[in-house]
Amino acid sequence: MESQARGGGPAVVGGSSATTGEGAGTIAEHARRFRRRLRRADLRAVPEARRELRELLRHWGRPGRSEIAELLTSELVTNALVHTDDDAVLTAVVEPGGLRVEVRDFVARRPELTGPDTDDTHGRGLVLVQSLADAWGVRPHGVGKAVWFELGAEAV
Repeated sequence: MESQARGGGPAVVGGSSATTGEGAGTIAEHARRFRRRLRRADLRAVPEARRELRELLRHWGRPGRSEIAELLTSELVTNALVHTDDDAVLTAVVEPGGLRVEVRDFVARRPELTGPDTDDTHGRGLVLVQSLADAWGVRPHGVGKAVWFELGAEAV
């Protein structure tokens, strides 16, 4: 599952890496990006990541897309913190073509896209990502993986 596009076909997507610090979230207006280190099992990072993303997207001019971006970011951050026993790194980049959000963790095990159990509230995160993102995927890196999604600026 290297990359997926809405409709199931492969997406050719250019990556971009943030060069800001990995401390508490850093926002660089000129670069329109932030990078945040997520500490293991610290679920307080979920609303903090949403706030930082909202600030980054404040001038994006795509209110409906910003709300979707916040929701999908929450899902990726929560998955990384709940399903791994290590830190993770959240990176968000706004470019003229749209938004790319990536959560890197240090566990090689790839997430599985499964339908939610009707008796359980878990299992919906990646289904939401698949349904709402213009493109998404999982790619290996070093000792772990990165789960990412993109929202194009043109779609509203």
